[in-house]
Amino acid sequence: MVGRGGDPASDGSGEGESGTDLHVGIVVYGDLDVRSGGFLYDRRLADHLADHGWTVEVVSLPERSYRRSLLTNLVPGLVDRLERFDVVVEDAYCGPSLFLANRRIGTPVVALVHYLRSAVVGDGVGDRAVRAIERDYLRTADAYVFNSRPTRDAVAELCGVDETRPGWKSSSSVVAPPAGDRLGTAPALSGDRLTRNPFRVVAVGNVTPRKGIPTLIRGLSLLEEGIDWRLRVVGDTGVAPDHVASLRALADRLEIADRVAFAGRVDDDALREELRSAHVLAVPSRYEPFGIVYLEGMAFGLPAIASANGGASDFVGDHNGALVSPGDAEAVADAIGPLARDRDHLRRLSEGARETFREHPTWEDTCDRVRRFLATVATE
Repeated sequence: MVGRGGDPASDGSGEGESGTDLHVGIVVYGDLDVRSGGFLYDRRLADHLADHGWTVEVVSLPERSYRRSLLTNLVPGLVDRLERFDVVVEDAYCGPSLFLANRRIGTPVVALVHYLRSAVVGDGVGDRAVRAIERDYLRTADAYVFNSRPTRDAVAELCGVDETRPGWKSSSSVVAPPAGDRLGTAPALSGDRLTRNPFRVVAVGNVTPRKGIPTLIRGLSLLEEGIDWRLRVVGDTGVAPDHVASLRALADRLEIADRVAFAGRVDDDALREELRSAHVLAVPSRYEPFGIVYLEGMAFGLPAIASANGGASDFVGDHNGALVSPGDAEAVADAIGPLARDRDHLRRLSEGARETFREHPTWEDTCDRVRRFLATVATE
C-alpha cells in the first residue's frame, strides 16, 4: 500500500472496466508452469488474461540465492523490457530482484503479494536487511493484489501504514483470494467414511520446516491412549531431506513411527484418493500466506487444522476446523482429539468445511476481479 515513492494506501473495490488489447508483463522466478502455491495463482491469472484478449508475456527471472538475486536489478535491458508493457504484474516474491529496477520504470507496477519473507525471518542483522529490502520493494509498486486480508494488513504494518491517514481507503489495492477448486469435490463426511477407524489425518505440501509437521507429530502423540489414529504426510520429501530425516527420528523417539507415513509427492489422482481417505487435513505451518491446501481439503469435506499465522484466518474457524499457533502441539491435540472422539462433531465441522468451500470464490471469480482491477490501473 504505498505508491512509488509515495504514501501507503489500501484496499479498494477493484471494480474497473475489463479492458481489452492490453499488453501485460507477468514477472516470476523460473518456470510459471510449476504447480504450487503462488505459481498456481500466477499461472491461472496469466491464462485468464489471455483468454480475455490480453497480450500476456511472462518475464522469467533467474531463481538464485537471496544475495545473488539482488544482482538481477542490474541486468541490462530489464527496465527497458518492462517499460514496453501497459501494466506490469510482479510476483512480490521476486522483490529482491526488482526493488532497484522498479524505481526506473514508468509503466504502472502491480505487486501480487501472496508471500512475505518478513513473516518468517528473525531479528538478526541479515533478517533486518531482508525486511528492509521487502519494505523498499513494496514501496516501489503503484498498486497491489493481495491474496488475503491478513496479507494486506501485514504489508500495512511492514510499511508503517496508519489506517487513519488520508489515502488509506483508496483504490490502489484489491484482495483477491485464490480458489481451492483444482482437485474437484466430495460430499461432507457421512456413513462409513465418517465413522471408520483408525482416525486418519492428512498433511499436504512440500515437507519443509515451514509446514509445521514436527508440531503435528508431537500433537498427535499427545492424544489419549484410546484414540487410534494414523498420519499421512503427502508432499515432496526431496526439498529438505535432512528435515524429513529429523521427522522420522522424532516419530521414532515418540514411539509412534508405525502410525506416521510419508507418501512423497503424488499426482492429482492419488492426492484425491488421499483426501477421500482422510477425516481431517492438518498443516499447522509456522506461516501460511493463504493456504490453498485448506480449501482443497474442505472441497472434500475435511475440516482444516490450520496456521493462525497468515491468511487462513480469513476462512478457517471453529465452524470448519481450528486455527493453531505455530509450534503449539497441545493446540493441535486439542483440535484433533474432539473430532476423533465425537464423530457427530466431526460431521458438523465437515459440513461447515463444505459450505465454506461452496461460498468461496472460484478461480474464475478471482481472476476476473484482478483483471478488472488491472485494467483500471493500466488506463488511469
